[in-house]
Amino acid sequence: MTRRTDAHPRLTRPDVLAPFFSTWRVGTPERQRRTVEAIARAWERRPWPAEDLRGYHVYTGHDGSTLLHHSQWASEPAYEAFRKTRRQERVDEIDTAVPGIERLALRSYRRYRSTSREDGAAAAVPGCVVIVDVEFDGTGPDRRRAWVDAVFEALETEPNPQPGGISAHFHLSTDGTRVLNYAEWESAQAHIDALAAPGDGVGSATPQWERVHNWPGLTGGGVSRYDHALGLVPR
Repeated sequence: MTRRTDAHPRLTRPDVLAPFFSTWRVGTPERQRRTVEAIARAWERRPWPAEDLRGYHVYTGHDGSTLLHHSQWASEPAYEAFRKTRRQERVDEIDTAVPGIERLALRSYRRYRSTSREDGAAAAVPGCVVIVDVEFDGTGPDRRRAWVDAVFEALETEPNPQPGGISAHFHLSTDGTRVLNYAEWESAQAHIDALAAPGDGVGSATPQWERVHNWPGLTGGGVSRYDHALGLVPR
């Protein structure tokens, strides 16, 4: 059976080899709330769909319009089997409850590197999840891995670390075009304050961060803040 949980997902689980992220646009905070409840009903009334699904989590965007979905799968074939046999009935029930949902994107990823604070804060419950989506031209993992490595170098040499960050988990999309950083913060305000500090984004005006921001082939990106709204796991 399916069980609801308030616990955030553990991004470093070794048995999660195919994480998926997707975004829905629902329009208003009230529709966010209604959609989250419709998702919970559609899942809780059905058996857990697959042993290889470790967890499914939904987040409400601070823009008042979007939902982020994160599912933790053991493999892509397991997800494909779910998509072909058990996904549509859930989608139909949710769309009946909240018509007009716009599904913007669904992408598969592989986690590449993670980092967390060493002062015990990594065990804290995040007050905000920040998704940093970075797009590259061309395909292939080498450029994206090198960019993530450059981010880690910039973090390690940061002269003025901003307080409030708990962890960061960098994922490479399997289509070769994106890096997604799932970052956990103590609060949304802590992230807002970090962005407002001197420098371009979260980071000081160092040569290492300058290299990150001007990486060859980097074509765009975005930053969005979310609250964890729903966790579903097998009972």
